[in-house]
Amino acid sequence: MSKLIAQVPVLAGRLIQESRPKLNTFWKYAKVELSPPTPADIPQIRAGIGRLISGAKNGTWKNLTVKEAWLNTLVGVEVLCWFYVGECIGKRHIVGYDV
Repeated sequence: MSKLIAQVPVLAGRLIQESRPKLNTFWKYAKVELSPPTPADIPQIRAGIGRLISGAKNGTWKNLTVKEAWLNTLVGVEVLCWFYVGECIGKRHIVGYDV
């Protein structure tokens, strides 16, 4: 048992050394992808929503490849799942509301 306790600092140092490059990569992408939109991004968001609505009206969604349609479906499912997770967090219960 004392050998194990003696190796804890060595293992912790090695863990920190091994995980540092991966954490740096995570932080690099997290700063870009997880940041909220800035006021400069709002015109791009409006234009994207406008393209989405006009594409739905014109029927351009019929010309998607199977891969693009599958990716769009996965993104829609992801948004739906985040909605349900947010609901569970907000109501502090997995099932139902306290009435």
